[in-house]
Amino acid sequence: MTQTFRSLAIFLAVALMLTIGAGFWSFFTPGPSADKDAFLVHFVLGLSTSIIILFVHCLVFIYFLGTGRWVKEVTLAYRMPDEPWHKLTRELKRKTFPPALFSMLIGIAAAAAGAGAQLQAWPWYVHMTLGLLTLVINLWAFRIELRNVTINAGIIEEVMKEVDRIRLASGLGTNEEALREDEATADTQETRKAIQP
Repeated sequence: MTQTFRSLAIFLAVALMLTIGAGFWSFFTPGPSADKDAFLVHFVLGLSTSIIILFVHCLVFIYFLGTGRWVKEVTLAYRMPDEPWHKLTRELKRKTFPPALFSMLIGIAAAAAGAGAQLQAWPWYVHMTLGLLTLVINLWAFRIELRNVTINAGIIEEVMKEVDRIRLASGLGTNEEALREDEATADTQETRKAIQP
């Protein structure tokens, strides 16, 4: 997830900068025909970028909800203490959600202000300010989210090592061996179903 999030964050930062650049291009382009073309480019980029902002930060929400639940279930199943891993995943989630939510809300506000500026109901500088704030807040959130996603990935690795240690101490195989056995059993069952008339 760390590499996926890093790639998405870079893509989104570039999309935000392109959208802002197209907005300035639209603002400073004279003439009715050229202005219309520049506006359409800015409009499409802005709408697409707003949707991508929601997607990326919702993905972070889902990741922390899912992995936090997984760590909780594993610690309960293997009778591990709440600290350090499950408690740390909760703390990471609590530290990550506010920046992600602020990033989404400012993106929505910038898009709404853009619609207001297009209809000339709001002044253009409100949209411009919210657009620039969207870039700044998203860059701030990316730093926090990437750090916490990286820490969370390390927690998952540590939990898996502890589970393997507990399983070996109990006379069971590692998780990897159990997964291979499950796959072999599933393959055998599929073969039997295919052979039976």
